[in-house]
Amino acid sequence: MTEFSLRPARTSDITGIHRLLEPLVERRILLGKDLAILYGAAQEFIVAEVGGELIGCGALHVMWEDLGEVRTLLVREDFLHLGIGRAIVEALERRALDLGLSRLFCLTFETGFFTRRGFEPIGEHIVDPDVYSQLLRSGDAGVEEFLDLAHVKPNTLGNTRMLKHLASSSAG
Repeated sequence: MTEFSLRPARTSDITGIHRLLEPLVERRILLGKDLAILYGAAQEFIVAEVGGELIGCGALHVMWEDLGEVRTLLVREDFLHLGIGRAIVEALERRALDLGLSRLFCLTFETGFFTRRGFEPIGEHIVDPDVYSQLLRSGDAGVEEFLDLAHVKPNTLGNTRMLKHLASSSAG
């Protein structure tokens, strides 16, 4: 078993996160993110490392009072299937609970992975109309994907919108 450690990202990790992201962007698995966007979200990230080398990451983005999104979850290909992705998601869930969130959203091709973590596919309307109208104003691409807006459909083709209720799964 490979020994890895998790920690909150630092701004000095952002170029490494960008490098990890690039091969997946080229294969159209994840959407590209500009460095300015990644730096602006540095505090949202958890990174996994082995011997000081970044091998994975994931971010928690707060979308609403009770709702967050798991974003930019990735593990370097040569470190897949070692529990690193699971550990990152678990760390993000703990962070979500600490923030008072009770639901986590993700948009993913990896439905099996997220199903094993307790996520379920969702329909279109999971927030009430007032919240929906407020979220429309965010201007955040991930929020627009969550809302399933028509102009982001080309970005989300083949992806599944999934949700996990944290309150019912955190009793332990």
